[in-house]
Amino acid sequence: MQIHNLSDTPSILNTFMSELRDKTIQKDSMRFRRNIERIGEIIGYELSKSLQFETCTIETPLGTSETVLHHNDIVLCSILRAGVPLHNGLLNYFDAAENAFISAYRQHKHHPESFEIVVEYLACPSLEGKTLILADPMLATGQSMVATFEALKPFGTPKEIHLVSVIGAQPGIDFVNEAFDDNVNLWIATIDEKLNDKGYIIPGLGDAGDLAFGNKLQQ
Repeated sequence: MQIHNLSDTPSILNTFMSELRDKTIQKDSMRFRRNIERIGEIIGYELSKSLQFETCTIETPLGTSETVLHHNDIVLCSILRAGVPLHNGLLNYFDAAENAFISAYRQHKHHPESFEIVVEYLACPSLEGKTLILADPMLATGQSMVATFEALKPFGTPKEIHLVSVIGAQPGIDFVNEAFDDNVNLWIATIDEKLNDKGYIIPGLGDAGDLAFGNKLQQ
């Protein structure tokens, strides 16, 4: 797997990332969602440089102009519910993309430290020969990303696969790296060192779904 860590080069992305982490600023859920959306836009721009391009001729009111446009058939797939703002950011840049949505959540059966990933809802177009962008803002253990990809396999074999996350933990990235082929790309805003005993990213930013959309009752 090819890993593109955007925090390796300082940019305005650092501002949005710092506001997501700040325990005072992140209380503003609208700002939290918008910052994830803006990070999605930045990642979308960087990701676009790796797509396939061809020269096209555009008719203007006064003549013609040659430009180079990508010709990928893109499917954006986001993991609900935390993935919605990230999906919107990517869709702002890939507005002609098809869209897929999947629910994947942690189900704690016996101990808060142990869980399994449950996938319940999936709506997806054909992925055959297309460019799949699979987005999940929090790459913690990596299990949700892998479980989601397994659930998508009946919909066809993509020509290329891009994983997109806002923040990840190194153990989760290592787990995903083992599960995906070398030609898969991971685009991520920043990487933290570790997980706590409940599988949350440290120092991280908390629960992205709760911060974006409010606390949930189920654990």
